[in-house]
Amino acid sequence: MSFTFTHVNFNVLDLARSTAFYARAFGFVEKRRLEAPGFTLVYLTDGRTDFELELTYLHERKEPYDLGEKEFHLALYTDDYAAARAKHAEMGVICYENEEMGIYFVEDPDGYWIEVLPKNM
Repeated sequence: MSFTFTHVNFNVLDLARSTAFYARAFGFVEKRRLEAPGFTLVYLTDGRTDFELELTYLHERKEPYDLGEKEFHLALYTDDYAAARAKHAEMGVICYENEEMGIYFVEDPDGYWIEVLPKNM
């Protein structure tokens, strides 16, 4: 028996805002969508791997999600760290940076953290 990764889920309050953020910040595009009574699931892809980011939009949800102490995150490699950092700085979404380690984190519209690492790390 074996297992492989398929996706990670983030619940979002504004689906259009979140899909626009992930498209602009990381180039992620919608791969598929599931509409159901009360919720919408949108699966984003990087176009290179099979891994997906699932955005769950609960139609009636109005209050922000409690993300606890934010001790979890999604991590992404980039092939051009300097350009990625400059883009995210220009967007104003860098929320933490560890220059000694050569990594930084951005925060999405719902407060989720995404770690950005150079590919050679």
